[in-house]
Amino acid sequence: MITAIDTNVFSVFWAGVSESKKLDVLLDDARRLGSLVICPAVYAEVLAHPRATEDKVNRFLDETGIVAEFNLAKAVWVDAGRRYAAYASRRRASSGGESKRLLADFIIGSHALVQADRLMTLDRGRYERDFPELKLV
Repeated sequence: MITAIDTNVFSVFWAGVSESKKLDVLLDDARRLGSLVICPAVYAEVLAHPRATEDKVNRFLDETGIVAEFNLAKAVWVDAGRRYAAYASRRRASSGGESKRLLADFIIGSHALVQADRLMTLDRGRYERDFPELKLV
């Protein structure tokens, strides 16, 4: 089983909050079931964390066995584009104005859907609406 990891999981680890122990257990469980991956959007977002450096991120990935999958299938890009377009259309139709979610969220979700089996995230609501078929951890 392949578990994709969302950016917010890294933020909890590096913020040193109490939830990090629970996430440690979830990551260990996911690692026992198979591999851990991130997409390039997660890698880029993690680099922007105030406590991150490129060396720290790469070392963390190496130590935890998390693989950054920099090559995304065409299906990921097409799926992300379609879902982002549907989201933007819903926002406009509801008089909600311009999109508030970032394209990166849709790339992360589509990557998990196409190239993994599930997504570990702390933001279930964000993915439940736009990716109802995606299994979330």
